[in-house]
Amino acid sequence: MRIASYNVENLFNRAKALDQRTWAAGRPVLEAFARAGELLEEPVYTDEVKREILRELTRLGLRNGDLAKFARLRQNRGRLLRRARDGRVEVVAGGRADWIGWVELTTDRCDELALVNTARVILDVRADVLGVVEAESRHALKRFTEGGLRGLYRHIMVMDGNDERGIDVGVMSTEDFPLAGQRTHVDDEDERGRVFSRDCPEYHFVLPGRDERLVVLVNHLKSKGYGGKVASDATRRRQAERVAAIYRAQRSPFVVVLGDLNDTPESEPLAPLLRGTDLRDVSTHPGFDDGGRPGTYGYCTARNKLDYVLLSPALFAAATGGGIARKGVWGGRNGVLWPIYDTMTRSVHAGSDHAAIYADVNLDKL
Repeated sequence: MRIASYNVENLFNRAKALDQRTWAAGRPVLEAFARAGELLEEPVYTDEVKREILRELTRLGLRNGDLAKFARLRQNRGRLLRRARDGRVEVVAGGRADWIGWVELTTDRCDELALVNTARVILDVRADVLGVVEAESRHALKRFTEGGLRGLYRHIMVMDGNDERGIDVGVMSTEDFPLAGQRTHVDDEDERGRVFSRDCPEYHFVLPGRDERLVVLVNHLKSKGYGGKVASDATRRRQAERVAAIYRAQRSPFVVVLGDLNDTPESEPLAPLLRGTDLRDVSTHPGFDDGGRPGTYGYCTARNKLDYVLLSPALFAAATGGGIARKGVWGGRNGVLWPIYDTMTRSVHAGSDHAAIYADVNLDKL
């Protein structure tokens, strides 16, 4: 059985602010988008909140109109803003209950050749169970599998998470490993509020010839890409603590925690999960082949080890090895740091800026 994780960077439509070619412009947009979303949910818009709303809308280019390059303001019922002809703009809503609407990021179609190369990665890895990160919807993932994966996956599931940008996590499995159940943790809370930026869904699969289920927890923890380091580290640690608790609560001995954890193995935010549980990173297995580079993102150095397949003790004992599939990642600045697909002649053609990582498990040893 092969179990893999792959961040596909959205399949068909991607927020323009997330395009790596415009990252210098996109990062402040994402910060403003996140803050605006928090402010607009306030039950009462005080004078200070109104000033902050206007400041963040200005950063998004939405002060003078509802549509900008990277964002759109939806005012479906009631009004948030009044824009006067003399250029004055004011927040007229008194709070969340006074209007129905939101701010959303504008999207653009992904490069078609990049989509082909995303499919090539998945077909080369040929995982029996594949955790998919940054899938915009189940419909999109199903359409992708039907069009580019030659019927490899029979079972496809994505549940909407907390990220309004359409960055969800899901799973695909072959006919031999049917999906038997699922559970969302989208509303899990701690003393500071809602925990997950996306979700930590549980997917339960039938194992051939066994009564116990294979439980896969798919994750995409808080990014370090925008926002302050202290705050993002704290959020990632809260998420790691909660994932660890969800793992400990499982009855099956066959559990996998996988996905884009957005931090390195020695980091403090991931300590509750990587050092506070008995989960084992498949990349520490003697049979694991990292192709000479330990990382899974960008230049694939040790500081770019962000993607994981963590195995419970029973699975790790039955593991025979694993590896990193990075031919779909542009190899550094000029694409020459490692072998890449011949269909990739520019960085925009990359299947993803993340490599796929996988673990091989001998079912006969379970």
